[in-house]
Amino acid sequence: TRSLTITSVDQSMFEKAQGEKVTLPCTFELSEEDEGPLDIEWVLIPADNQKREQIIIMYAVDRVYNHYYAALTGRMEFTTLDPRNGDASLVIQNLKAADTGTYQCKVKKAPGVQSRKIQLTVLVKPARTKCSIEGPQEIGKDVTLKCASQEGSPLLSYDWRRVSGTNELPATSMLNKDTGELLLKNASQEYSGTYNCVASNRVGTDECSVQLNVTPPVNTAGIITGAIIGTLLGLSVLTFIVFCCCKKHREKKYEKEVHHDIREDVPPPKSRSSTARSYIGSNRSSLGSMSPSNMEGYTKTPYSQVPSEDFERAPGQNPTFAPSKVAAPNLSRMGAVPVMIPAQSKDGSIV
Repeated sequence: TRSLTITSVDQSMFEKAQGEKVTLPCTFELSEEDEGPLDIEWVLIPADNQKREQIIIMYAVDRVYNHYYAALTGRMEFTTLDPRNGDASLVIQNLKAADTGTYQCKVKKAPGVQSRKIQLTVLVKPARTKCSIEGPQEIGKDVTLKCASQEGSPLLSYDWRRVSGTNELPATSMLNKDTGELLLKNASQEYSGTYNCVASNRVGTDECSVQLNVTPPVNTAGIITGAIIGTLLGLSVLTFIVFCCCKKHREKKYEKEVHHDIREDVPPPKSRSSTARSYIGSNRSSLGSMSPSNMEGYTKTPYSQVPSEDFERAPGQNPTFAPSKVAAPNLSRMGAVPVMIPAQSKDGSIV
């Protein structure tokens, strides 16, 4: 007895790149005994057996239902508008890495029931591949060229080639295809040039380039000597500046001290009365200390010799002197010449 059969059995595994389109085949044939209504289901079988199958699209009672699985909504459809013709194949567009999984096509028409599983793997092409250089680019040193893709499904493979000069890698180079590292041992100037790295997997490739310039070693001793000389010069300049600042500070401090001392040493101005008394007192002391023979020139000292600045009076106010009521002592017995000593009244005038 004939029954419903799935005819598309040639391919059960598909590998596609992200962003591409895939058609999962599911063709079938009906028999005369299959008289029930036609039902077609596509389900996603989870990797975890504990989870339930997820219906993604269904055809039943002459209608298509495609709202069961939000992750594929708008990106999937049957290849034909009427699956009753025997083609229940499913088309998925703009593939994503999350679409990877096991898909099953189920066709039912009582009493016949058939199904078929298809494994879909969505791979990501290598992308954003970057090249870099590690180590000093000097003659005699070991230099490592690195290559790595920021995106890409495993297994990624890396390959280096030289795109300038002889287009061949140096004889001392060592390549690791899994990590993308190219080691150049004991580099020489002949190693200089442009190197290109190609990252690849089963669905695509990506590449990057780097420029290698091998130069003679840097004169380290000269750099150190220059640094030392520069440091010493800097310290010398700094010391000179500090010295100048200290010297200027000391000069200012000295000027302030000298100015302060001068002001303290200046005596206050004398009054007129004190000047007169000082002058008269000095004359008395001088006369008292002289002998009679030495006082001949001082017996008649005119009052006009008193400093005029101490006895200035306004015009018309010159005082009149009254004769002294004090009797002069008998100086002859003392061996001295009598001298008229001016006296001072209570109001400060000379009498």
